[in-house]
Amino acid sequence: MKIAALIITKNEEHNIGGCLESVKWADERIVIDACSTDRTVEIAKGMGAKVFTRPWPGYGAQRNFSLEQATTSWVFVIDADERVTSELRQEIGEIFRQGPPAEVAAYEVPRRNYFYGKWIQFGGIYPDYTPRLFRRELGRYGEIPLHEPLYLNGTSVRLRSPMDHFSMPTIQWHVQKMMRYTSLGADDKLKQRSNISKLDIGGNHLVTAFKTYVLKQGWRDGIHGMIVAGFAGLHTFVKYAKSWERLHAASPGKPGSATAPSQP
Repeated sequence: MKIAALIITKNEEHNIGGCLESVKWADERIVIDACSTDRTVEIAKGMGAKVFTRPWPGYGAQRNFSLEQATTSWVFVIDADERVTSELRQEIGEIFRQGPPAEVAAYEVPRRNYFYGKWIQFGGIYPDYTPRLFRRELGRYGEIPLHEPLYLNGTSVRLRSPMDHFSMPTIQWHVQKMMRYTSLGADDKLKQRSNISKLDIGGNHLVTAFKTYVLKQGWRDGIHGMIVAGFAGLHTFVKYAKSWERLHAASPGKPGSATAPSQP
């Protein structure tokens, strides 16, 4: 059985090389690039990947397009800032040497998420299981703005070996990513609710930070855990604040009002 590694990118010249190197065992390596302005495409092609350029339609739609470009029965979905570890590669190899059971549609992979150079083990961050290896014909991504779900026609099994996710290399990067994701989160929140209360804005972020740092033992990761918990609370606060702003952006020229941006 063959496996295709699928990657969606936009300006990932600093990540794409390491990512492709970690999946060089795959029978196909396919990159769907959203019109990068850096060397992402050049690097990917130079490493032998099949590259398709396509304007950004959203996470789910871009991933579904990548599924359509693969010719293998199984696919492994990976982001540019992720790496397949040697242990995970070995475990996948053992499964495919024996042949995956017919009833299994997907395998979930635990992710080691790194913040500012440290693997964060607590605060609800690990093991962060996510379905990444699955039968191409049995999976489809939901086309929603944020955290696109994978809909599977079948059962999934959890693997033991992790993949590494270098999601937040610096504080500055974390701030920039938070601002993008809170915009998407605010838009998604307003599809579910028509009102944002004072409690939503003033209380939810405190609950989130407390859960992350105390109840989920984020304190065990030291100063890194404290910063991660603070950002978790801040993310919640900004998301609800942006939701409120969008709700109250009634008419141009009204004091305090603003039109929600079309891009996060």
